[in-house]
Amino acid sequence: YLFETQPGEVLLSSATLNGRNLLTPAVIRDISYNEIEFVFEFTQPLDPQNYQTYFNFAPDVPVTYSLDNDNRRVTVRNSASLDYYAQYLILINSNLKSVQGYEFDGFSKSFLTGLNPEPKMPLLSDEALLDKVQQYTFRYFWDFAHPVSGLTRERNTSGEIVTIGGSGFGLKAILTGIHRGFISRGEGIERLQKIVTFLGNADRFHGVWPHWMNGSTGRTIAFSANDDGADLVETSFMAQGLITVRQYLDANIPQENTLIDDINALLDTIEWDWFTRGGQDVLYWHWSPNKGWTMNMQIKGYNEALITYLLAASSENHGIEPDVYHRGWASSGAIRNGNTFYGIPLPVGYNYGGPLFFAHYSFLGLDPRNLSDTYADYWVQNRNHTLINRAHGIANPNNFAGYSDVSWGFTASDNPFGYLAHGPTRDNGTITPTAAISSIPYTPEESMEAIRHFYFILGDKLWGQYGFYDAFNPTNAWWAESYLAIDQGPIIIMIENHRSGLLWDLFMTAPEIQTALDRLGFNSGQ
Repeated sequence: YLFETQPGEVLLSSATLNGRNLLTPAVIRDISYNEIEFVFEFTQPLDPQNYQTYFNFAPDVPVTYSLDNDNRRVTVRNSASLDYYAQYLILINSNLKSVQGYEFDGFSKSFLTGLNPEPKMPLLSDEALLDKVQQYTFRYFWDFAHPVSGLTRERNTSGEIVTIGGSGFGLKAILTGIHRGFISRGEGIERLQKIVTFLGNADRFHGVWPHWMNGSTGRTIAFSANDDGADLVETSFMAQGLITVRQYLDANIPQENTLIDDINALLDTIEWDWFTRGGQDVLYWHWSPNKGWTMNMQIKGYNEALITYLLAASSENHGIEPDVYHRGWASSGAIRNGNTFYGIPLPVGYNYGGPLFFAHYSFLGLDPRNLSDTYADYWVQNRNHTLINRAHGIANPNNFAGYSDVSWGFTASDNPFGYLAHGPTRDNGTITPTAAISSIPYTPEESMEAIRHFYFILGDKLWGQYGFYDAFNPTNAWWAESYLAIDQGPIIIMIENHRSGLLWDLFMTAPEIQTALDRLGFNSGQ
């Protein structure tokens, strides 16, 4: 008889990292950045002369090896700290063999490190830190503005694309820059005149600008296939900025008086009422000369567009009736919520509040401090929306990495998978600094804690040329390298409203705003 013996095989009987089982499909997260210990138990003895060569890390990790238990147990320890909130892969090559020559199928497992809580940036006082955040964020709207129009680019990779809403935020950023001494008044006025002149020559549709345009030519750039015309909500963010600038200017200075006239000429020709689409009790978001009303999107609350209805009611020549606000925006009261989330009551809007930019965009100029109507007290609304957003980060029901009482904020931003309007009910592990930072008027202590964390503890990854990068996702070891106008704008503006009330105070002095608030049934404490 002829027979062959089958070669044996080497198996892993156990594998742990800091005591946690690696032989499961579960993702291994929150591993200490400065202390790791792998223990691998093999079923056959390994060759002590060369076993280490079959162990690899990506990215590379400085480690030491030891072999015991009859050469069956490999212990691997780090000899230097790992990066924090980073993904690593350990690989045991399939060329590994036992002393007897038995073969091994190979093994690989990724793991994610946890937070390194040590400061990465020089410590500053809170006031100095707020100065720095505002100054760096200002650069996005000043240094990186489009050179021809002065308008704000959609994002840091947008080239010619400028955004009307983000440029409206940019107007307030320029006022903040003058106020903080980042630029002179003369420099700011010159830039503002350049912007306003360009806007007067740019594409408008019934007085309404498109969402995107070419920053050199002022011609429309389609936002989507059917959205190649007017965008009423983006235009309202621009109009909010224009009114704020106008209220800042001094009519006794000839150059500034000219700018006041130019701004009024733009504002007076916005046909808000035309966007009721023939007299309906609701405003429509879009209209296009090519596609008409194909977008067919009604502007209904609760979202970022409260300011759109207020400005539509403020127009002398193209104003809307109060019923358009009450039946359209407020859906005859259906806008109310009244439930509690994480023990916090929410007056209006979606369950859990939705993305936090709802508490920012309309309130960059509109002062919520004493603002109420039949549906809500808007200070309570915005503060509680923020507290619910933070409470979600603390509760962390999805068990994402990096969430805490100082690391939270869920709003629209980039993420590892693209872009999403994040919120407690649309949570993929992405934290967006603008959310927590821009709520600083509503939650000064909680937001300041988040700013300190983002800057001092995460700043080596999260801070760059124009301040905080857009977002980060520790669960996926992902860090944005992007800046978005609509995320940067609320940071500098709402910090200023927290510090001095500058933009709120200016906007609320506009006579047409007080008239509109009265018409729609608001109490503003004015």
